[in-house]
Amino acid sequence: MDTGKPYTDIENNDFYIIREFDENIDPIELLWHRDDEDRTIEIIGHTDWQLQLENSLPTSLNQPIFIPRHTWHRAIKGTGSLRLKIYKH
Repeated sequence: MDTGKPYTDIENNDFYIIREFDENIDPIELLWHRDDEDRTIEIIGHTDWQLQLENSLPTSLNQPIFIPRHTWHRAIKGTGSLRLKIYKH
């Protein structure tokens, strides 16, 4: 089923979401957005994809990153697919 979102949630529970972005995604789909809760994201595996927070330069996803609620951010496509574990606070 197509949700219209640029990712697929593989697992979703009260503590975390495992989310995957396909390697064939069009980078134009990776929009700036905000979330309603604090989150910490952690990469599963290794990647050259990046994350950009508002008023910051893009940064590597190869270490856990805390994203405060209502902070504008976006993913920047790298090679291959991207799989993340997103902890909800």
